[in-house]
Amino acid sequence: MRARNRLSPAFVKKAPPGKYCDGAGLWLVVRDDGGSQWVLRVTVHGRRREMGLGGYPGIGLAAVRDLAERWRAMAKQGRDPVKEREREERAARREDISLAVLTADAFEARKAELKGDGKAGRWLSPLTLHVLPKLGKVPVTDIDQRDIRDTLAPIWHEKADTARKAMNRLSIVMKHAAALGLDVDLQATEKAKALLGKSRHVAKNIPAMDWRNVPDFYASLEEPTLTHLALRLLILTGVRSGPLRNIRLEQIEGDVWTVPAEAMKGRKGATEDFRMPLSGEALRIIDLARPHARNGYLFPNSRKGVISDMTLSRHMERRGLEVRPHGFRSSLRTWIAEATDAPHEVAEAMLAHVVDGGTVRAYRRTDFLEPRRKLAERWADHVTGGAGQILELVGRE
Repeated sequence: MRARNRLSPAFVKKAPPGKYCDGAGLWLVVRDDGGSQWVLRVTVHGRRREMGLGGYPGIGLAAVRDLAERWRAMAKQGRDPVKEREREERAARREDISLAVLTADAFEARKAELKGDGKAGRWLSPLTLHVLPKLGKVPVTDIDQRDIRDTLAPIWHEKADTARKAMNRLSIVMKHAAALGLDVDLQATEKAKALLGKSRHVAKNIPAMDWRNVPDFYASLEEPTLTHLALRLLILTGVRSGPLRNIRLEQIEGDVWTVPAEAMKGRKGATEDFRMPLSGEALRIIDLARPHARNGYLFPNSRKGVISDMTLSRHMERRGLEVRPHGFRSSLRTWIAEATDAPHEVAEAMLAHVVDGGTVRAYRRTDFLEPRRKLAERWADHVTGGAGQILELVGRE
């Protein structure tokens, strides 16, 4: 049997699914779907390396043999053909070290750390909106503090939080580029901060409704629409908008709603889900919403996915209210502080806030479910009992 050139063009053309050796480490892999791939196996420094050489018929038998011979010769010289090919591709494509390309590469490397693998796009958005349009095509090795200063100066004081996030993300990208062996200035972002100066922006808290006024607003949500029902459940549970809008029927068991750990903001790296006790009123709202459920979601969008955060916010805007849905978390927390004697740990757990250090949490094996269940019922009693009419709250369109 010949050591090389075992395959014939006729066989390659009609080969059934399987793996076929042409000799000297060159293989033809035919998949069940009919597609074919050339694979070369070589040994470098005692370690086997496998590299794809392209698909058939894009690369024919004669061409792939020539290509394989080139990489075999390189392996004999003690050079890793996989790394050599990567090096050649980077040299051939100068744009591979542009900020846009390195940003995408850094994002891919960190997706597993982000909520939902970063599909919502919030990690990338500060860069894609405010940095990449100006610096995306610039080689990352050429970027200095003046480039960064000039790019972020328009939003440094006006959109301070966005500018801060963009600067932090840019620093991560620069460190990623340095880890790849590129000659970048790792101090460029810190120098840019010095050039930009301290931000004059004063952070504003999200407007929240006074807890005494919540019952009247709650009572005004009398229609069994998705928006009204979602706002009611948001008020009753005190969760953030994201988990509420994405609530699924299988997450509800009895009077407990289990929110997946990855859906909880502020719980980066958490491995435990968050259990939310549901009051009798919350269960009633869920039952009213069940007929609207689609694809497992309790609050589906009319087209695809779930209702948007803007749906809830715009409803309150149309009512002439300055407060926003997220502010109901503050309403609940203030009510707990002013109208109950709940311990601090229980009050914070009610809003899924992470308190104490990791060591303390490791020894405290409780999520205060039962005390929170009682608080949830008391909050529901307050919300549904509302004393008096506060007409200016409801407003008029």
